[in-house]
Amino acid sequence: MAAHRPVEWVQAVVSRFDEQLPIKTGQQNTHTKVSTEHNKECLINISKYKFSLVISGLTTILKNVNNMVSIWRSCWKKFVSLSVDYIGYTGKMSCWQPKDTMRLDETMLVKQLLPEICHFLHTCREGNQHAAELRNSASGVLFSLSCNNFNAVFSRISTRLQELTVCSEDNVDVHDIELLQYINVDCAKLKRLLKETAFKFKALKKVAQLAVINSLEKAFWNWVENYPDEFTKLYQIPQTDMAECAEKLFDLVDGFAESTKRKAAVWPLQIILLILCPEIIQDISKDVVDENNMNKKLFLDSLRKALAGHGGSRQLTESAAIACVKLCKASTYINWEDNSVIFLLVQSMVVDLKNLLFNPSKPFSRGSQPADVDLMIDCLVSCFRISPHNNQHFKICLAQNSPSTFHYVLVNSLHRIITNSALDWWPKIDAVYCHSVELRNMFGETLHKAVQGCGAHPAIRMAPSLTFKEKVTSLKFKEKPTDLETRSYKYLLLSMVKLIHADPKLLLCNPRKQGPETQGSTAELITGLVQLVPQSHMPEIAQEAMEALLVLHQLDSIDLWNPDAPVETFWEIRYMHPYFLIQLKFLIFFVFKY
Repeated sequence: MAAHRPVEWVQAVVSRFDEQLPIKTGQQNTHTKVSTEHNKECLINISKYKFSLVISGLTTILKNVNNMVSIWRSCWKKFVSLSVDYIGYTGKMSCWQPKDTMRLDETMLVKQLLPEICHFLHTCREGNQHAAELRNSASGVLFSLSCNNFNAVFSRISTRLQELTVCSEDNVDVHDIELLQYINVDCAKLKRLLKETAFKFKALKKVAQLAVINSLEKAFWNWVENYPDEFTKLYQIPQTDMAECAEKLFDLVDGFAESTKRKAAVWPLQIILLILCPEIIQDISKDVVDENNMNKKLFLDSLRKALAGHGGSRQLTESAAIACVKLCKASTYINWEDNSVIFLLVQSMVVDLKNLLFNPSKPFSRGSQPADVDLMIDCLVSCFRISPHNNQHFKICLAQNSPSTFHYVLVNSLHRIITNSALDWWPKIDAVYCHSVELRNMFGETLHKAVQGCGAHPAIRMAPSLTFKEKVTSLKFKEKPTDLETRSYKYLLLSMVKLIHADPKLLLCNPRKQGPETQGSTAELITGLVQLVPQSHMPEIAQEAMEALLVLHQLDSIDLWNPDAPVETFWEIRYMHPYFLIQLKFLIFFVFKY
């Protein structure tokens, strides 16, 4: 059938996948999940030879899902999960396609798939429990789609910009402009975006201008994070055409920022545009500045003034903090040897920035905790990459009396440092091993509070250190946490367990400690993780604890349990938890077998 009737065969496989969507089958069991995975692999393999038929069939399903307004949430989550995997292969698929079908397939993607993906990006707003996840999945599809079909996506954005330049309405639909923040952008594509927006910016209404400002900033980070070598090269060999586009748009945005509110909205993009102009940064660092660059110098002066709290507006101070964090983050993608001027600019602001964001007596807040946390994590990671041995801000976050948000920011920053080290000059996590004792204490305290707040059995303690014992027996910890506090402790606990999983040495390290003390702290750490494994009311933490214990039982980790006597320590600790060891042996057997 496959050889003689390919169209019918492809349609049969696509139909089988359609029939297995959760909206039609209900709750999936192991058998249906395996069958769905098999169908997915089958579709990907078929697309090597019948790309158009497969993607057309999937797009039809997606269109039908879009039309099922009252029930789409229950099946879209599963479908978009497959779509991300599937469209992620379009880069490979494009090289399988005969050249004469490339234009046809791109046209088909524009007409069929792109509008459906955009529909979900526009409609998956807040209001349902999977909104963020669905938007991330749909944006992943669009990102992959734009890798080999950038012209199709760019055309949609450009067309909408052109329509808005002649639109007289104040309340306009800017959804297609927001696609800028989801697409794959390299250096050449970023130049196209900058030219296009600079050409049409002045003719746009305010709401469209703000959409451009917000979306272009995210497009910049898509470029830097996916093509860091291109950005690094910008500071080795300056590109005049890039700088001209960025400078023109900077001046346009500067003219737009007439009021305090508008300045606060545009400062984060202005610092990005200035970063794209290395020679201008060089010029405004001098005593005598070119007249054409005077507005850039005044912008930096206003930024410093607002950051120090002298801007006269809370809005400007918050915007200055955001802009300076972006400056610090961007500077970490530049090798110090290539351009020292941008680092001097960073150094002139970073002290005030850290004082603003990491002040325990006056925590930074814009009214959106997730956004504040992300900003603080970016700042902490960037400061570490700029100056790894200047860890005063780490000590502030580690302090017991610091807000719990500071603890959460620190732990997640350390996890990012461990798991994301894309550039050769980024420092490694071993510069933080000197804080292992404080991190272990934080883990013990957080575990105690989370378990106590959930009403579970109290934490088992194995000969804790004096400092740890004093902390957990204080009056402060005898008070039962509120539900909100318990939830924050659980988030922090999950992050800490993930940190142990990512690099167990960070919490196993015991500088300047004797063998018995080292063994005691290791037993304390493992006991805490063992206690989390059977916690049915915290399933995600329990699973992560099991993964962390597996890593701790690897040979290189066991050697750190007590370097003076690793074998003896291993046998002593393992016999403390016989029930857990049965589970661990089974899991290790399962992992290595399958």
